[in-house]
Amino acid sequence: MERLGERLGERSAARLDTILRHLSPRLAAAPAPISNPTSAQVSVAPHSGKFCYTLDNAVLSREQRQFYEDNGYLLIRNLVSDQDIERFRKEFTRICRREVKPPGVMIMKDESRKSEFGQSESVVNKVQDFQEDEELFRYCTLPEVLRYVECFTGPNIMAMHTMLINKLPDSAQQTFLHPMHQDLHYFPFRPAARIVCAWTAMERAHQDNGCLVVQPGTHRTALKPHGYPQWEGKTNKLFHGLLDEDEKIPKVHLVMEKGDTVFFHPLLIHGSGINRTSGFRKSISCHFASSECHYIDVKNTTQEHLEKELQEMVCKKYDATNVELKDIWNFRARLVQGERINL
Repeated sequence: MERLGERLGERSAARLDTILRHLSPRLAAAPAPISNPTSAQVSVAPHSGKFCYTLDNAVLSREQRQFYEDNGYLLIRNLVSDQDIERFRKEFTRICRREVKPPGVMIMKDESRKSEFGQSESVVNKVQDFQEDEELFRYCTLPEVLRYVECFTGPNIMAMHTMLINKLPDSAQQTFLHPMHQDLHYFPFRPAARIVCAWTAMERAHQDNGCLVVQPGTHRTALKPHGYPQWEGKTNKLFHGLLDEDEKIPKVHLVMEKGDTVFFHPLLIHGSGINRTSGFRKSISCHFASSECHYIDVKNTTQEHLEKELQEMVCKKYDATNVELKDIWNFRARLVQGERINL
């Protein structure tokens, strides 16, 4: 038993070293660890050699594929140019000022500041569903982004869910502390392995301004029940979190520079902290899926209550009496590469 404990300790140390090397370019230059990493601090089961979460391609190295297989995310440094990011930033400002009104876009405000007059960068915390805004949607078509996306989805790629997040300086009410969650909770399509999120930092993201926090290896777990957290103060719409979070699972803060992009699995448990600075922390993201994915019926599942909430929001926004969940996603979805098959 003692020797087994020693072996597990060695493997845990190797996994942590692998993650740190992935996050730090300086450490990445050092020699690779001798032992092969397993799913970061979660599983010590040996691998069969077959990759489940990436497809054969000439883009990812074997080490990168193994890292994603084990941890559920892959960070690519300096992927999106400063020029593109500044174009996205300017378009976000134009939307906040109502200089442009893209059809279908959902502008979400800080619940605690909704009484303030007008819209500005200081009030808007998220621009969602920007698939009809050609300037912001350019992000979803960038060749440098799609080059990596195809490694997870295959050649027929749909942009399914788009967001530009403007994490505001937070109050003591923790309005923008996004609880730990799994993105698949929001999606009525499968399989999960052919869905990936691309999340790009529009400025430096670190612990003080609420960078992403991930629990490596949790993409291997099942979809868990979600709901609104029991916090004091107001919680923003659809900021769902795990109802039963395992605090024992280690967390990793993804410190990212402007232009850095992380790709992660929809079952990876992640969230973001409070922005304790006086500035904003912006990011732009898109969930991509293979167009060969298929819709599922969420009735009698843990996602059923989300379906009802989303339907109520859409009916109110568009003054509709009834709308199907599949219709909502058909509106959000947009082909970016290849052939549209199912989604």
